[in-house]
Amino acid sequence: MAATSVFAQAPKLKRAFSISALRLIGEKEIPHNLSYQGTTVGGLSSIDYDSKSDLYYLICDDRSAINPARYYTAKIFFTEKGVDSVVLLGVTTLLQPNGKAYPNVKEDPAHTPDPEAMRYDPRRKRFAWSSEGERIVRGKDTVLQNPSIHLISPAGKFIDSFPLPANLRMQAIEKGPRQNGVLEGMSFTRNYRSLLVNVEEPLYEDGPRADLSNNQPWIRIYRFDVASKKNTAQYAYKLDPVAYPTTPAGAFMVNGVPDILVLDDRQLIVMERSFSTGRWPCTIKLYLTDLATAGDVRNNVSLRNNPPTKPLSKKLLLNMDALGIYVDNVEGMTLGPTLPNGHRTLVLVSDNNFNLAEKTQMFVFEIIP
Repeated sequence: MAATSVFAQAPKLKRAFSISALRLIGEKEIPHNLSYQGTTVGGLSSIDYDSKSDLYYLICDDRSAINPARYYTAKIFFTEKGVDSVVLLGVTTLLQPNGKAYPNVKEDPAHTPDPEAMRYDPRRKRFAWSSEGERIVRGKDTVLQNPSIHLISPAGKFIDSFPLPANLRMQAIEKGPRQNGVLEGMSFTRNYRSLLVNVEEPLYEDGPRADLSNNQPWIRIYRFDVASKKNTAQYAYKLDPVAYPTTPAGAFMVNGVPDILVLDDRQLIVMERSFSTGRWPCTIKLYLTDLATAGDVRNNVSLRNNPPTKPLSKKLLLNMDALGIYVDNVEGMTLGPTLPNGHRTLVLVSDNNFNLAEKTQMFVFEIIP
């Protein structure tokens, strides 16, 4: 099925952000199971930076199992020579429309959240955050909870939700999203008029999960109009193969997109994260892509059966394997403050899954124009 470019009539869109390479400034680890204001710190799945207040916001993917679903506010102190410290300044509970904290799986599995992404909208002074929902198909224990995108106040109070397109509805048959592979990353456009959100892994109808071979694993990035909350476009992006074989052979492995980051009208950084059982580090790749050259695949019901003719392009910016340091389960990224030399920074965070064997790491990079 042919795809049409949603930017075909918008030649004014320009690449205003120049980026040719990334230089690692430093890395800082947050202690495992750090206790902060009565909560256990970990599971940090996204990070966003508010330049006006010089604050970072980090959502936690705790499904209200350890503490109620929440996000943290922090400061990160660094110079062009290294990262000094990460200081937590607050923790905020995410609230349901009824004003209560979200339940855990034992209390109400149909309404337990799985927070994965969050971005701050300074123009409207509110946050957007996503939950992956749930898909457990197991006889009487079947749980089908749709993914969601919510708007909340800085105090965590529910404001509104985005209606999602039909292909994001959880189903008991192998159609729609896979479990734990749904709305993983998001980013506002620079004017905050649109919100881009991605699925981590292919929808069932779009292709197989990534494997060691190039098996055409297509994912979708969704564009929403913030004012109307309507889905205005979908873009196709092809995942790399899984980076390493598993030990033992046939064990769990995955490659998907845990986050995306808008740079300007056209450019987007896409993060791919690959993990293979038997190898603790993750392979994190950052790709630069151009939205203006991609087609809208909203009307393509199966990227597997009808491969996109205008998918998102891919230009490798960085494979973190090349840094020669331990890199854990990185899931979030944001543009940080400007260095004295005028260069912007890129800040990444890893999700330790509350696992003693994994680390919560902050990475800071200088963006080389």
